[in-house]
Amino acid sequence: MVSKIEQDHQRFRQIVRGKIRKDLRRFLSRGDLLGREGGRYVSIPIHDVDIPTFRYGDNSGVGMGEGEEGQGVGKGQGGEQEGQHVLEVDVSLEELADILAEELRLPRIQPRGAHRITTIKDKYTGIRPVGPNSLRSFKRTYREALKRQLAMGQYDPDNPVIIPIKNDLRFRTWNEVKKPQSNAVIVYMMDVSGSMGEEQKELVRLEAFWIDTWLRRNYDGIESRYIVHDVKAAEVDKKTFFSVKEDGGTRISSALTCCKELLDGHYDPNEWNIYLFHFSDGDNSSDADNKLCVKMIQDTLLPRCNFFGYCQVASAYGSGSFYGVLNESFPGGAADELGPRLITSKVGGKDDILESLRTFFKAGR
Repeated sequence: MVSKIEQDHQRFRQIVRGKIRKDLRRFLSRGDLLGREGGRYVSIPIHDVDIPTFRYGDNSGVGMGEGEEGQGVGKGQGGEQEGQHVLEVDVSLEELADILAEELRLPRIQPRGAHRITTIKDKYTGIRPVGPNSLRSFKRTYREALKRQLAMGQYDPDNPVIIPIKNDLRFRTWNEVKKPQSNAVIVYMMDVSGSMGEEQKELVRLEAFWIDTWLRRNYDGIESRYIVHDVKAAEVDKKTFFSVKEDGGTRISSALTCCKELLDGHYDPNEWNIYLFHFSDGDNSSDADNKLCVKMIQDTLLPRCNFFGYCQVASAYGSGSFYGVLNESFPGGAADELGPRLITSKVGGKDDILESLRTFFKAGR
């Protein structure tokens, strides 16, 4: 049986869920999504939804201290406009990913082939009369003692003292259970040359948050790695990735080379599902480097990853040419039996992020 308070709470969560789904695009476009770094929850501001509370009768007047009965509190005239109620609701990342999937009609991702790691976990499976004190089951021990005292007529309900003896002791037992664990790594690469300003980095930050949220819903284990580049590339931590300010030109092949070295050193494609995302305004140093990038993606990166996603963010200073280079070089996205392996999208503003996510993950790979 579900209690009344649990029914009310479930109904309240359904209302919140519907409100989030309805306004999902608005949360992105206005930057209202407030993430708690390193946590499993995010705070979502919801308008015009009140937390259920007790409501009391008329409490006008002064309760204690100086003043006469019925005297108002405060000075000046009260406002006549209705206030806007904003409620911040904590939503788990798993629930947020499910809302995203419902809104975009995303299929669950099917991990590639045998790209799984088997972990061994201890699972408690039973009770036995011998074992170490650390595994003693107090509940089962006292149950045995109570059964013994009842059978021997030693239990006094007026003085319910239960004293276990050695034969009453019970201990938990366990077995080692092999559990397949799907693992994935996300490698984010971003152009931080002079043409990528704060507006472009904010678009990347929001899109990366949703990418992370969706992939973590589909895999048991996720690692995220970050690479920044101008004419040179380097791996950095997450904070640096979204805050670094650089200048100068762009050589995209430097990021792809850094990515290859990272995968070579840490991520065997037979054990990991690999997702690669590159964010840029589309500028590159030369046609020669464009050709080198195409060759590296074709020969080195696509064969080992689930897919390669290129997201081009609009910039007043970027030519946007690399988007065309990829689409011309990989017609149909270099598709295999599961669909396109190289997927491109354009984000001109925050309103485009949801559609970009749909483009990346609609194939379910």
